[in-house]
Amino acid sequence: MADQETGEESVPNSALYDAIDAYVEGQMRRLNMPGVALAIVEGDKIVHQRGYGRARPYGETPSPRTPFPIGSLTKSFTAMAVMQLVEAGRIELDVPVQRYLPWFRIADPQASAQMTVRHLLNQTSGLPAHSGELVAFDFDSSPGAAERHGRSLAALRLTHPPGLAWEYSNSNYVLLGLIIEAAGGESYAEYVQRHICTPLDMRRTYTSQARAKQNGLAVGHQYRFMIPCAAPSMPLPEPELAGGGLISCAEDLARYMIALLNRGRYGDVQVLSGAGVDELHREVGQVGAFGLSLGQYGMGWFVGKHGKTKLIWHGGTLPDFAAHMALLPEQKKGVVLLFNACHHWMNPVLADLGNTVAVRLAGEPHAPLPFFHLVPWVLRAQLLIPALQVAGVAATLRRLRRWRLDPERRPSGGRAWGLHVLLPLIANLLAALPLKPMLGKRRGYQRLYMSDWAWIAMVCGSFALVWSFLRTGLALAALRKASPSKPPAARLVPKQRG
Repeated sequence: MADQETGEESVPNSALYDAIDAYVEGQMRRLNMPGVALAIVEGDKIVHQRGYGRARPYGETPSPRTPFPIGSLTKSFTAMAVMQLVEAGRIELDVPVQRYLPWFRIADPQASAQMTVRHLLNQTSGLPAHSGELVAFDFDSSPGAAERHGRSLAALRLTHPPGLAWEYSNSNYVLLGLIIEAAGGESYAEYVQRHICTPLDMRRTYTSQARAKQNGLAVGHQYRFMIPCAAPSMPLPEPELAGGGLISCAEDLARYMIALLNRGRYGDVQVLSGAGVDELHREVGQVGAFGLSLGQYGMGWFVGKHGKTKLIWHGGTLPDFAAHMALLPEQKKGVVLLFNACHHWMNPVLADLGNTVAVRLAGEPHAPLPFFHLVPWVLRAQLLIPALQVAGVAATLRRLRRWRLDPERRPSGGRAWGLHVLLPLIANLLAALPLKPMLGKRRGYQRLYMSDWAWIAMVCGSFALVWSFLRTGLALAALRKASPSKPPAARLVPKQRG
């Protein structure tokens, strides 16, 4: 398919763009992705745009102007808005959050007073990840919903003191949205539209899902065992608008990238100073997972290196959409990818896909991490869990039946109890462990962002719990039954004389 017309000047580099198109199309087939929109910028120009697949079931191919929810890419907009207000003298980065939100409290009064605006931006406030998950499935659309989430943190205990370590939490950016409203004197939605979207000519960027639907919003899909299932009625969590609620298109986000790559300037408009952009992208928080260093975090951006290439990027994950933006500041290039299907476990896979495109744009070879090739198969393999449980039940019932029909085959002794009672009991109780988070605070997040796993956890976990006791009882009853006694030997009685 030829590039779709957008009115932007194009710089020819067809061999590279054809290779990127082929790579994206191959990944779409591998990941069973319904639709993708892509835009690439170099310098101050949009040089390549492309849509792949379908924007909706049996519908059209996404265009550069098709709106997609962008999830946590919104955080970079929120960070830019804060820096604009810093440069306007309305916000100070190193003052307590309580200066702008006097009602703000967490469980520790001292930590409440120490937490600053900069801590929120850098995700070093100490607010735990699970508090951000709670707002990710809060669909309260009534006025004041974001503030209610902020006030609900009053009983929350931090995972570490403010400023000590990095931990990603959507709650940080919900609070920043409230600070923007307090310092800017208008709603978050109004501020972003007036001070970022309008100056950058981002005409198809929305803070309202209803308006986006009127203008061709793509239909999202939830992966269930790697099968994308259309979810046309999935709402967005309105309290999380500042942390993950914006809707945009590839063309608008390309203009946004141009401003970031050109020291805050787009055409004749300066939305932020060069120093302000540098502050957004300055590495502060060390990002880690499973004991591994994964780069650093700035203000709404991850910062790292792939080979010799400096990469500034962020992804966005929703139950049914995903987004990825990557900037190559040293080459003044950038790429954005919008996807209309997602799953919690697909987040690192799509991030690696986006960063692979960016590194190839930089001219460096980059192979996706091998582990990420396994994630789609892990999602499919979840269906083996109920199959294995059914096979296990059938095997147990066959064994018990053999013992009943042929008592001589019934095992005995301590080894029999360990092998046929204790070991299966432990295995079944371990299989029931995924049921625990489904009964806790994370259940709403899991049901929304990984609905297939939530189903497996509830059904198979419940079954494993019940079967662990039922099987133990059946096995104990079978093992306790004594084997039929052999007839007693005839006793010899001495023959009496006389």
